[in-house]
Amino acid sequence: MKTSVLIFLSLFMISLTGNADHHDRGEDHHEQDKLVVLWTSDDSNLAERMVFPYVHDAQTAGWFDEVTLIVWGPSAKLLAENVVIQEKLENISEMGVTVEACIVCTHEYGVNEILEDFDYLILKPMGEPLSGYIKDPGVHVLTF
Repeated sequence: MKTSVLIFLSLFMISLTGNADHHDRGEDHHEQDKLVVLWTSDDSNLAERMVFPYVHDAQTAGWFDEVTLIVWGPSAKLLAENVVIQEKLENISEMGVTVEACIVCTHEYGVNEILEDFDYLILKPMGEPLSGYIKDPGVHVLTF
């Protein structure tokens, strides 16, 4: 009985030490803390009052090491058609937010030629990059 208890306690202490070592290494090695906002809505009110202010504040206040905004689906059409949205998004980009857009979506909505002219917008297929963001433990994905 004493041997079983000693073995259990020894294994328990080893497991605690292993977890402590892993935790300590985590503190020494700072992982990137990234925010990715997936903007899918064609609601301009939502964009102007929720999406853009949050992305702006997350970037300027330093809540995250890096902030990316993805234009996906109906938001691509809204961006192409709304000058106010275009100006606000350009300002957000100038503050250091990376702005990416799904080129497949821009083609589906027939707005790729318009959005190609926006220097601040990175057009590319986004399925694989978004999947990578979702799988990455250092990335927080928020959808509007």
